[in-house]
Amino acid sequence: MKDIVLDTDLKSLKLFKRGKVRDIYDLDDKFLIVATDRISAFDVVLPSGIPQKGRVLTALSLFWFDFCQDVIANHLIPLRLTFLPEHERRLLEGRAMLVKKANPIPVECIVRGYLSGSAWKEYQSEGTVSGIKLPPGLQEAEKLQEPTFTPSTKAETGHDINVTFDELQNLVGVELALKLRQASLEIYLKALPYAEERGIIIADTKFEFGIYQGEVILIDELLTPDSSRFWSKEEYEPGKSQPSFDKQFVRDYLESIKWDKNPPAPKLPPEVIEETSRKYLEAYRRLLKEIP
Repeated sequence: MKDIVLDTDLKSLKLFKRGKVRDIYDLDDKFLIVATDRISAFDVVLPSGIPQKGRVLTALSLFWFDFCQDVIANHLIPLRLTFLPEHERRLLEGRAMLVKKANPIPVECIVRGYLSGSAWKEYQSEGTVSGIKLPPGLQEAEKLQEPTFTPSTKAETGHDINVTFDELQNLVGVELALKLRQASLEIYLKALPYAEERGIIIADTKFEFGIYQGEVILIDELLTPDSSRFWSKEEYEPGKSQPSFDKQFVRDYLESIKWDKNPPAPKLPPEVIEETSRKYLEAYRRLLKEIP
C-alpha cells in the first residue's frame, strides 16, 4: 500500500503528544495537529495503516469547522508551514491543522440521533440511554424522536464512561454543562440535513470542547468517520445493524478472527485495508463532492 503515513516524526519540532491517530507538536503559543493513517480498534492501535485516512479526517474537519463557526468558535488558526523544511511540508500536505492552545474540557459530548452501538445495548437492558428513559418497543438503528445528548468522561486509556447530564453538571458545573449540551445539539442539527442531502445519515457523533481566553470553543476533530457513525441513507433500514462509512469494517474483521483485543493487534489483510480506505473516501466524496 502506498502513501501510508504512520508516524510523522518531525525532527524540527517538539512532539507534545502521540495519540491513537494524531501527532501533536508544541509550537510554544499554538499546536500543530497532524492526522496520520493510523487506525485503532477496541482501544488498541493496529500495525496496519489506512491509505488517505489522515487526509480525509483533516479535510472533513476543516470543512465542518467552517460550516459550524456561526454556532460556536473553534480552535483553528490559518495554516502556514513556511517555517518547516520542504520535505516535512510535503509529508504534512493535507494532514495538518494549526490550532490554539485551549484547555480541554475532560468530557466527550455525544449526540445521538439514532439508537445504535452502546446506546442500543443500554436500551435493551434498561430501557434508557445515558439514564434517559425512552419509549418501549424501539428497534435497533431506529431514529429517536429528538437528538439526545449523552456525555461521557474522557479517559486517557481504556474506555470512556457514560455519565448522566446531572453527573456532568456535578463534574463541570451547571452553566458549562448547559452550554456544552446546547452547542452540541445545535451543531448536530445544523450538520444533519446537509449530510442527508448528500446521502449520509449522521447516526451519532462526538464533540470535544476547550476553554480559550475564558471562552468555550470547539476543538479536536469534527464530524469525521472517526468521531461519528455515518450510514448510507439509501441503504438505511431500522431493525438491524447498518453498513457504515467508518472503521466498523475493521472491527467486524477483528471480531471474526477472534482477536482477544489485547496488544499486540494483528495486521490487517490487504482487502480489509483497501475496503476501509474506500469507505473513508466515499464519505469524503459524498460530503465534499471531491477527492482529497
